[in-house]
Amino acid sequence: MRKISNLLSCSILLLAILALASCGKGKFHVDGTVSGAKDSILYFEHNGLDGFSVLDSVKLDENGKFSFSGDKADNPEFYRLRIAGQIINIAIDSTETVDVTAKYPGMASNYEVKNSYENSKIRELALMQMDLQARCQAAYSSGASDSVINKMVEDYKKTVERNYIFKEPMKAYAYFALFQYIVVNNQPVMIFDPAGNHEDNRVFGAVATSWDTFYPNSERGKNLHNITLRGMRNERIVANNRAQQQQTAAEAKNLNVGETGIIDLPLYDRNNQLHHITDLKGQVVLLYFNAFAADGSQSAIMQLRDIYDKYHSRGFEIYMVGLDDNKSFWNQQVSALPWINVYDQNGSSQAYLSAAPGVPYYFIIDRGNNIVKNASQVKDLSKEIEALL
Repeated sequence: MRKISNLLSCSILLLAILALASCGKGKFHVDGTVSGAKDSILYFEHNGLDGFSVLDSVKLDENGKFSFSGDKADNPEFYRLRIAGQIINIAIDSTETVDVTAKYPGMASNYEVKNSYENSKIRELALMQMDLQARCQAAYSSGASDSVINKMVEDYKKTVERNYIFKEPMKAYAYFALFQYIVVNNQPVMIFDPAGNHEDNRVFGAVATSWDTFYPNSERGKNLHNITLRGMRNERIVANNRAQQQQTAAEAKNLNVGETGIIDLPLYDRNNQLHHITDLKGQVVLLYFNAFAADGSQSAIMQLRDIYDKYHSRGFEIYMVGLDDNKSFWNQQVSALPWINVYDQNGSSQAYLSAAPGVPYYFIIDRGNNIVKNASQVKDLSKEIEALL
């Protein structure tokens, strides 16, 4: 009997220890109501570095009440409430209880948060993002240039940097602000672009430094740190490319077709992938400068399609450089074209076009990566290409 009693006492002690350990870890709660959503499935999802995962769900009744909970992490973590495509973002940095009241079907904008300073700030940012999205889409639909949309985004960034990110960079809402985006012409565009904008990368760096201090060794802090380092490397690459372009632009002023080899023109395509003409050595290449808004562009594109279909399998490639003022318009126009399409937003092409009468304009490049003719020297483009293949 004594052994049984001792065993029972040990079991009770073990359960008590486990219970204390569980209590020590702590729980957070997300409670509330979503009105107007009877019979809808409300999902509670974790927004992890690898994507979204469903933690729990509930079928809402006419009252729309819900209650979710989870283990508190050692650093701020991100979750979301979702019905179909309507989303409410939630950040958790303690054992708090977040109280959400929303109305469906527009719950992404029509909701209130109680008992959470962080989530009130995230709500402000979400509503600001929606407003920016609406204004940019309206501007694009009315035919506004990229400069108009870029100005809207830059103004938004300055407001968010001043009033949110730099104000409290250690907060969850500052981290949330870094990863906001808008969709223009069905293409998602990061508002802060650490890979392509050195000023944006410095904003990421400020939050990364703060998270390194407040949440050392956290996975999200490491992620911010790595993003910042990649942006710094990209910045060095861009600076080197710019120096190279300045050097080659000076050389291009004296370009004498038939005597001077190809000057490389590194540019990015619609998927932000960098291309070099020199990577195409061994193929016959048509370096083609085009603006879809220019007279004769569409008929020229039809001719290029025929030539490309005829000779591509034999080692022919087109390297088309877009010169349209509106990048979104260009992006839409090249989406179905089968050859390499890159966009020149920094004027790198001007060195080639200084003597051109206008665009479209092109150069023919042989398999040895040498310019052999320009558009003014060609009577039959198809025959010229076939002769080089």
